[in-house]
Amino acid sequence: MGSSAAGEAITGIEKIDSPYNYLRTYLQPELYAPVTGYFSVIHNAITGIERAENGILGGSDSQLATQHLQELLTDADPEGGAVSLTINPAAQQAAWDALGDRQGAVVAIEPSTGKILALVSKPTFNPNQIASHNREEATTAWETLNADPAKPLLNRAIGDDLYAPGSVFKLITAAAMIENGLTADSGVEAPYTYSPPGTSHEIYNPGQRQCGDGSGTVPLRVAFTQSCNTAFAIGGLNLGAEKMRAMAEAFGFGQDLDIPLSVRPSQFPEPADDAALAMDSFGQRDILASPMQMAMVAAAVANDGRLMTPYLVDQTFTADLGVLSTTAPTTFSNPISKSTAEQMRSMMIDVVNKGTGSYAALNYVQVAGKTGSAEVGAGVEPHAWFAGFDATDDPKVAVAALVVNGGDGGSNAGPVARAVIDAVVGQ
Repeated sequence: MGSSAAGEAITGIEKIDSPYNYLRTYLQPELYAPVTGYFSVIHNAITGIERAENGILGGSDSQLATQHLQELLTDADPEGGAVSLTINPAAQQAAWDALGDRQGAVVAIEPSTGKILALVSKPTFNPNQIASHNREEATTAWETLNADPAKPLLNRAIGDDLYAPGSVFKLITAAAMIENGLTADSGVEAPYTYSPPGTSHEIYNPGQRQCGDGSGTVPLRVAFTQSCNTAFAIGGLNLGAEKMRAMAEAFGFGQDLDIPLSVRPSQFPEPADDAALAMDSFGQRDILASPMQMAMVAAAVANDGRLMTPYLVDQTFTADLGVLSTTAPTTFSNPISKSTAEQMRSMMIDVVNKGTGSYAALNYVQVAGKTGSAEVGAGVEPHAWFAGFDATDDPKVAVAALVVNGGDGGSNAGPVARAVIDAVVGQ
């Protein structure tokens, strides 16, 4: 047996003339490789759902004992079970198509349950080549993929590489500011430039522009909509490192997570000084995140402040499709209040309607979001980010899109997120 998404088989098994008897096959290999992973008997290597659910898929799980007894009594060949995934094929395809040939990743989550609707990482690979029982073919594929400087075997969606989030991290700083007494309409300091205590380094707003009317004080929603770095640098310093880290960790930073793929924790390290905290507060310096993490942040805001635990496996089955288990949604955390979530939603709507996120807009449903263009060094294009959701009464999807060295977040990652939201909401 194998894995499926929305009833559509994405892996199978083939009986072949080989010392190993059975060959795992991947029916849409590149599209689903970040989810399925691969099972290589030649290299004794296994990743992804193949690894996480190997007991069910391979037939060794104790839950299949009754099935194996029946096989023994009837002299039938032993069979593994089956796994039904939460992936929405339309969302997965939309994310894949929208990324095109760019390096990056997309994660989409159903906010009310935590179901993972899309998980794409590029560049990717064909797991059939690694899974081959032809030693020469499998070895050539293995060596080629591991030598590729683009690192196609990395699952960028779940943190095999972590990336500076840039201004999408302002979601967390803004949430902390509101949770600690401000409102979306409170005035905040937002000068043209700002030098944190103890340093002469100047922080500028994107494009070295004024924030709002240039008066130096603007409503938080204006600073958020225009993505004013100085406002969030000062805001983070006013909160202090302890409150900033507590908010980041409440959203999942630094926390272990299995979906059941192991997700590498995103990082909010101890700031070295005030200058470091100021930079951290708008997603630069030492902050590193995965698309999974930023999708979780968006999902929590969409779900009235309640973050559901993300998961990929909906149900597991015996070979004859008897249900073995069904995943029940669970709460991961409650990082913000409903009131804070409502204010965050309002500001994220402003970002799409009249700010940096206009490329994510759809003409039939309101989209809420936050852009990010994370600087990663002189002469190198920034990482492009967008995190958002459909701002309906019952949001169907929260999504984070990353284009590595993609440039401006709004115009490069925004359309990727829009395509995924459209694929889910438009069904």
